[in-house]
Amino acid sequence: MDSKLPNLIDKHVGRRLRWRRRELHLSQEKLAEMLGVTFQQIQKYERGANRISAGRLFELAQALDASIAYFYEGADEVNCALARGVAEGDEAPEFTGLIDADAVDLVIAFQSIPDEGLRRSILAMVRNSASAFASAGGTKRDPDAPPGKSSQQD
Repeated sequence: MDSKLPNLIDKHVGRRLRWRRRELHLSQEKLAEMLGVTFQQIQKYERGANRISAGRLFELAQALDASIAYFYEGADEVNCALARGVAEGDEAPEFTGLIDADAVDLVIAFQSIPDEGLRRSILAMVRNSASAFASAGGTKRDPDAPPGKSSQQD
């Protein structure tokens, strides 16, 4: 395997980049302008398609008013999953695809709830809903359908 290819940690850093950019209500174009790169480069960083160098990560942290450590928060969970045997080529549910805009908005809103008990209740409700959905043979969302519409799973 080529060590220059992005790995799960690179993808995690890209997700954290996207979350922070969205928290600050910055477009990819605006962030790219601040860094002197193209918005396509920001897209590649956020997808984890391109690795972010140490120097670029430093610039991103400054532009986004975040610490470098911010981008690695939660990386231990990724390492734990790898230790459990999740191969990088496998499609483990917690690592597939990029988190979509709705999920980012949900995380930002969730993190802004100051009441820890309320956050635990919401998390339990979401987990129970997902479990019930999965055990009922659920449907998956059609990405081209308007919100609230889904298609029957194959």
